[in-house]
Amino acid sequence: MSIKYELIIYWSDEDQSFVVEVPELPGCMADGESYELAVVNAQQVIEEWIETARELGRPVPEPQGRLKYA
Repeated sequence: MSIKYELIIYWSDEDQSFVVEVPELPGCMADGESYELAVVNAQQVIEEWIETARELGRPVPEPQGRLKYA
């Protein structure tokens, strides 16, 4: 599976790691000591999020590409 969801990646001084948020998947977040590791971890969390949603019979949002913020 390739990442098709928008990722928001930022450095967290509090956590001393890069944090990845996946806005299209509520509550879906990951982190990592490096930017690259954070993205790899996000991929795993996205897969787990989708798998769990399917097991629970919940809808899985289709990736919308770049989100627009007001």
